[in-house]
Amino acid sequence: GYRGFAVHAEPGVTLEQDLRRRDLTINAMARAADGTLIDPYGGRADLERRLLRHVSAAFVEDPVRVLRVARFASRLAPLGFTVAPKTLELMRAMVAAGEVDALVPERVWAELQRALGEVRPRRFIEILRECGALARLFPEIECLFGVPQPARYHPEIDTGVHVLMVVDMAARLSPDPRVRFAALTHDLGKGATPSGQWPSHRGHEERGVRLVQGLCRRYRIPNDYRDLAVLVARWHGHAHRVAQLRPATVLKLLEALDAFRRPQRMEGFLLACEADARGRAGLEDRPYPQAERLRAALRAAAAVEAAPLAARGLRGPAIGRELLRQRVEAIRRALPGHDPDRHPKPA
Repeated sequence: GYRGFAVHAEPGVTLEQDLRRRDLTINAMARAADGTLIDPYGGRADLERRLLRHVSAAFVEDPVRVLRVARFASRLAPLGFTVAPKTLELMRAMVAAGEVDALVPERVWAELQRALGEVRPRRFIEILRECGALARLFPEIECLFGVPQPARYHPEIDTGVHVLMVVDMAARLSPDPRVRFAALTHDLGKGATPSGQWPSHRGHEERGVRLVQGLCRRYRIPNDYRDLAVLVARWHGHAHRVAQLRPATVLKLLEALDAFRRPQRMEGFLLACEADARGRAGLEDRPYPQAERLRAALRAAAAVEAAPLAARGLRGPAIGRELLRQRVEAIRRALPGHDPDRHPKPA
């Protein structure tokens, strides 16, 4: 682990000395017994200026503070808070010195998870990128910036900018941090597209699955986060063009999502897909009818059960074949005919 700090636990430490070891001035204030504000480092003035500023050189003692500042920036962004230039310089120096490289996985994940729960999670990513920590901790996300996408589907062009828009849209649509994590990682595969193929990203879904799995292993991210993120990375393109899919393909998608056993997880999948479709310049308010189409397909297919087939005398593989046939037919009846030109794939 990192070793750039010393620990002092002394009963004689004064309040001012204690406050000096806080990370930001806005967190380094206290109240005396008589109600007087104790503010030796200008925290109140920084609150009024909406400034996130480090207290002292002791800031460098714990590199997780780089992540904490980014998280505070994401929390307070709606109020107009910014990171002080000198603090950002200090964060850059810590990154350049390799301090963040030694952070244990659990601490990195804990800060990312908290940041995903904030009002403006994109600011967490933006601040990490500004100080250089994104490239060290999350290179899969860093390499998305500067990668072009087809302007027809992505007026914002840049994949990294798109992902920032998607994670903030996910925060608007759902309080669930698993949905927000899936939104953040849904397009990792585009960062691995050979530049000669740009702006096309054929096969990015499959490439993305491997990258999501690797990221989750590296930071020991819980399985429920990983599983939803993998599903979104692999199948978001199918969800976007569901009106173009044949009923049999729609059923295969529902089975891939394990939607019959886990309908609530499919709801998380649909929210992340909607965030992807709406996290695009000028398209933030467009509807996403694909979600209701998939819900209708699930309702229709789930209404077909195996028990009546067994009662008819079907056994073993014959039940599976007939169940499949009837579910495909139920989806065909429940949905308008598939249309190759309807809901064209938004890449």
